[in-house]
Amino acid sequence: MGKRRCVPPLEPKLAAGCCGVKKPKLSGSGTHSHGNQSTTVPGSSSGPLQNHQHVDSSSGRENVSDLTVGPGNSPITRMNPASGALSPLPRPNGTANTTKNLVVTAEMCCYCFDVLYCHLYGFPQPRLPRFTNDPYPLFVTWKTGRDKRLRGCIGTFSAMNLHSGLREYTLTSALKDSRFPPLTREELPKLFCSVSLLTNFEDASDYLDWEVGVHGIRIEFINEKGIKRTATYLPEVAKEQDWDQIQTIDSLLRKGGFKAPITSEFRKSIKLTRYRSEKVTISYAEYIASRQHCFQNGTLHAPPLYNHYS
Repeated sequence: MGKRRCVPPLEPKLAAGCCGVKKPKLSGSGTHSHGNQSTTVPGSSSGPLQNHQHVDSSSGRENVSDLTVGPGNSPITRMNPASGALSPLPRPNGTANTTKNLVVTAEMCCYCFDVLYCHLYGFPQPRLPRFTNDPYPLFVTWKTGRDKRLRGCIGTFSAMNLHSGLREYTLTSALKDSRFPPLTREELPKLFCSVSLLTNFEDASDYLDWEVGVHGIRIEFINEKGIKRTATYLPEVAKEQDWDQIQTIDSLLRKGGFKAPITSEFRKSIKLTRYRSEKVTISYAEYIASRQHCFQNGTLHAPPLYNHYS
């Protein structure tokens, strides 16, 4: 069993980037690479991590690569245009309604859309929202089109207060994901926004001490050059790719830049942290429906949610 540990409320931030969602074929040997999302941690593990893709050199933060959050954790919601609020949709028969205990809400995604819209149109940023401001590790993900292609995803494994954290990573993921050009006004109508909150971090007893489709995993290992590296997948990734545990671990090693042959003995040297997550996603159309009192002819004429948040 893993040893549970709490995330310090306000550690130094380390940024993490989400990566592509193409589905590679993986053999059990794990010799295939999945993307190039990797992180490098020279020296001590106590220092911040750095991703070769999303490095903030001004702050010394390091980026970790990731994908979106686990299935079964996302509340099913709809917009209520009359009230501007969100109400739960009935779940399929036999499916437990787990939304009561979730911290993540669709209003968090609406706030991310508010922040991005105001930035793109030159409005003042919206006032702080009313949802909880407790600190959590978090990710903001943008996807586009009917096939929901990834358009940006960056977050942090360090706990951040949600109001400032979502505001920061809304713009970072939308404008500074180095794999994509910055999002533009013209793309707004096709966007989907996801907010993911990471919870229940535990040190695993070994590299197999986690469950596909339940846990996200983050691995640390020493590569063939003696450099410490990390890589992570959020909970739904292995299940979506139809990988078993070995394939997932081997994909993460390749993602983290490990180029040598992967052996059973090397897998045993990995330090693995498992975690769970909460995720909610809304479309731009749902966002507009919830904010329709701020819009005229499809154009926002005032910074959104000033009345709602004040």
